Amino acid sequence: MTTDFKAVQAAVELISGGWRAQAVHTAAKLRLPDHIAAGVTTDAGLAAATGAREDGIRRLMRLLVAVGLFEGGPRAGYRNTPVSATLLDAPGSLRDMCLLYGEEFYTAWGHAAESISTVTAGFELAYGRPLYAHLDEHPGLADRFQRAMVAGNLFFDSVPEVFDFTGGKTIVDCGGGNGHLLSVILDAVPDARGTLLDREHVIPLARAYLSRTIGLDRVELVGGDMFGAVPEGGDVYLFCRVLAGWHDDDAVAAFAHCRRAITDPSARLLVLDRMVVDEDSSVLPALWDLHLLMTTGGRHRGVEEFTSLLDRAGWQVERTAALPMETTALVAAPRSGRVAAR
Repeated sequence: MTTDFKAVQAAVELISGGWRAQAVHTAAKLRLPDHIAAGVTTDAGLAAATGAREDGIRRLMRLLVAVGLFEGGPRAGYRNTPVSATLLDAPGSLRDMCLLYGEEFYTAWGHAAESISTVTAGFELAYGRPLYAHLDEHPGLADRFQRAMVAGNLFFDSVPEVFDFTGGKTIVDCGGGNGHLLSVILDAVPDARGTLLDREHVIPLARAYLSRTIGLDRVELVGGDMFGAVPEGGDVYLFCRVLAGWHDDDAVAAFAHCRRAITDPSARLLVLDRMVVDEDSSVLPALWDLHLLMTTGGRHRGVEEFTSLLDRAGWQVERTAALPMETTALVAAPRSGRVAAR
């Protein structure tokens, strides 16, 4: 039997993928990109700056240069690359995402076989409680989780490019979190107004963020549950990455509330999310979907699934648009006729 060395090499690279992830996590944990940016570029210097042994740093840096996180070497000195620059401790950094994914979420993925076999959240299997209950009891981790989620918002600046928010529209952001997306839209569209709907304990965070960024003169903050009711009279209802952990009937209920709340047939509903496909899928959407199973027990949906749920709630999809980071904007118009019950 002839050995297919190319296939063996590909398999080994897949099998050892977790080691690479942990090496990158260690670089972020030790703040190696920040030390290099500050001019500490040798193994000895990095060891002294981090409190690590020089031999460990040398062996770690050998791998991280090989995978392209850093450039250079022990003789010429190490340099950051555009990839390692994303881990610098700075606004918009992926550092908190790297730490979270390399620690708690890495532990959750250690239960992948049982999680996939039982469709139970890997995090709950690992920690004995659901993710959000765990976050409630660990404020420091909850803060890191929120910062990591912000790092995934890189597509927000492109949202005003795929939908026309001008014309004095009122935008209702359902499950709007700290208000980041709403602030981006209002900043890009000076004649728009915004309403942010989220749970009561989130509202102070949104108020602080929006007052710091866009101001509160064009914003209304509403504490509540989008599955129970939404503010009436909106021109655009937004659902940005907030439905993956909820059952289909819950999503239909939220969409139906929006359908009943509109007073103008020109109103639209936007779903911004990662969409999955079963045929010819790219890697990231498939990974994110499994990651939801590992963390919350949730899942991503495809365009056809969202189309069906929206139709049940009295909406019809009129178009989709691609956004960065493999995100899709799905635009729905109100369908005439009675709105279906849950």
